[in-house]
Amino acid sequence: MSETGIDKQKACRAFSRAAATYDEAAVLQREVGRRLLERLDLVRLAPDSILDLGCGTGEQAAGLLGRYLSARVFALDFALPMLDLARRRGRWRRRPRCVCGDMEQLPLADDSIDLLVSNLAFQWATEPRQLYRECLRVLRPGGLLMFTTFGPDTLKELRAAWAQVDQAPHVSPFMDMHDLGDILVSTGYAAPVMDVERMVLTYATADDLMRDLKQIGATNAASERRRGLTGRARMQAMRQAYETFRCDGLLPASYEVVYGHAWAPEDKGAPRQVSIPLRQLEG
Repeated sequence: MSETGIDKQKACRAFSRAAATYDEAAVLQREVGRRLLERLDLVRLAPDSILDLGCGTGEQAAGLLGRYLSARVFALDFALPMLDLARRRGRWRRRPRCVCGDMEQLPLADDSIDLLVSNLAFQWATEPRQLYRECLRVLRPGGLLMFTTFGPDTLKELRAAWAQVDQAPHVSPFMDMHDLGDILVSTGYAAPVMDVERMVLTYATADDLMRDLKQIGATNAASERRRGLTGRARMQAMRQAYETFRCDGLLPASYEVVYGHAWAPEDKGAPRQVSIPLRQLEG
């Protein structure tokens, strides 16, 4: 059973279907990815091998190719239609090396990656500890893991509106920043740092939000979700419940964006005791 309550096969099907519409709707994902890459300005690292984990259509991989001109950039995703778009990024001699695979069972050799970057993909893991162990396995000693993911306040308005309709999960679950930090420590990373930003998108209607989520593939992948079609009456009840959040004529959709980075220790087998600095940013 999934530790996080995520149905990975359902998520993979949704992202595969959304490949053609992803870039048009992925406004938040693009902005978070830009901010993630900016954080690399603060790191002294000259990687030979980089992995973009959960690469989607490859925008992040293209940014890494432009930033590290002599590095090999591997782009991995579980949705093959996304990779078909990612492999077209860049120029002929400077394109990502695309790999279709499961981020919890990476098809990469031990100690083969200097920099592992992941933008808003880790929330789709079914076993987070396995995911972080796999990332550590492929990182070379002294290599860097830098990632973003979503925290539990993400889409809190949509979650609350559906809670007025029934008790089934309609929004995929997200882990707390502190729990993610604990996993980094327990799986053996060095010097982990976590912080969070809170961002809000606005929509004219709840249907506009639902349409954006579908276009990027971020539909409900909870294992215990209701099967079958959502009835017209229940959809209308959700819309009415969401209206209680309307402010200045628009409906908010909140996102809790968690940033994390940590290093593979020089001695990856040594036990470590680490305290994690945590920051919360409003923006």
